[in-house]
Amino acid sequence: METICLSFLVILLMVLAAKGQGGLRTNFYSSSCPKAEAIVRSTVEANFRKDPTIAAGLLRLHFHDCFVRGCDGSILITGASAERNALPNLGLRGFEVVDDAKTQLEALCPGLVSCADILAFAARDSVDLSQGPSWVVPAGRRDGRISSSSESSNMPSPFDSVAAQRSKFSAKGLDDHDLVTLVGAHTIGQTDCLFFRYRLYNYTTTGNSDPTINQAFVAQLQALCPKDGDGSKRVALDKDSQMNFDASFFKNVRDGNGILESDQRLWGDAATRSIVQNYAGNIRGLLGFRFDFEFQKAMIKMSSIEVKTGTQGEIRKICSKFN
Repeated sequence: METICLSFLVILLMVLAAKGQGGLRTNFYSSSCPKAEAIVRSTVEANFRKDPTIAAGLLRLHFHDCFVRGCDGSILITGASAERNALPNLGLRGFEVVDDAKTQLEALCPGLVSCADILAFAARDSVDLSQGPSWVVPAGRRDGRISSSSESSNMPSPFDSVAAQRSKFSAKGLDDHDLVTLVGAHTIGQTDCLFFRYRLYNYTTTGNSDPTINQAFVAQLQALCPKDGDGSKRVALDKDSQMNFDASFFKNVRDGNGILESDQRLWGDAATRSIVQNYAGNIRGLLGFRFDFEFQKAMIKMSSIEVKTGTQGEIRKICSKFN
């Protein structure tokens, strides 16, 4: 019975994806540049073999792109006042992977494949290579002509309350279910000690750690991030399976083992708590599959935010520069 249900969900997802969203469509490059997705995949895979943590970097890069001016590659532009130089974006990684893929595609199919689509393909491939799901990516995004650091101030923050997270996601047409599901990408993510160490020592000037952290976990985190240690030291956001894209992240949040305060707060809100509980309930069984399935849907939805299609924007020759 479970096998039948899983098969039905996969078929349903394929039908939903085939429709595309926001003016995008599947198999967009099948005639104009049929090797486009394969080139992006091989580029991501080559970098992943050298450094598996690049998968989380590319996934985050796509997310940050979509949350400012939509999924238009504006995060890739260089320049003192460009989006990528805004404070929330300073730790982003994976630019060189996108540039590499773009160079190959320009040699094969000049002026056809947008940097925004490369980001969407690379995010999908990163999840797949991390033993997560894969999905059909509707394409046809065009690259934006504006990139401003001042527009990145409303990016979701590791310090956000659920209300603040909900407001920021809602502004992009994403609901609570999308919010919790997309935050699940932290299953392969890392963060700097700087962004959560305050929870371990003298939290809100009480002299104690954040009471929402499982106290047995506090000592482990303090060993990783000493009070006066290196704030740039990287720590996995999923203590159990940091290299595997799975639902164990939600089990950690349920058990008080969330690293970022914004993640742990999802357990304190009634609406988001129920979603976390659903994903955390059975990591390897049907509910574990449910997260895979729902993540695919949420990514297709997020990747369609305020996209530019048709004659809007441009197809950049170099991802880091406007034409």
